[in-house]
Amino acid sequence: MAEGAGARVIKIGVRAPNMNAIAERFVGSTRREMLDHVLLFDDGHLDSLLHEYRVYFNGSRPHQGLCQQTPVLRMSADISKPITIKTVLGGLHVDYCRAA
Repeated sequence: MAEGAGARVIKIGVRAPNMNAIAERFVGSTRREMLDHVLLFDDGHLDSLLHEYRVYFNGSRPHQGLCQQTPVLRMSADISKPITIKTVLGGLHVDYCRAA
């Protein structure tokens, strides 16, 4: 079914049973935190939303399995700098960080 839609199928590695759980967790988060709140217009719109969400998911959103850290580590910020607010996905999510 996925191949008929033009999607590339990636098979799970034999000795990597957690690959499926990690993929399912990302797909579930994407659905709950983005797709349930957005009306899609076409494939290009979905592509741009998924790219923006992936950047937010890996760079800003803390992960419990990583001790509340992000997969992409941020530079330690100077606490004397003001906190900046960046909206993600048109205001659906908000990212707070120290100014550079």
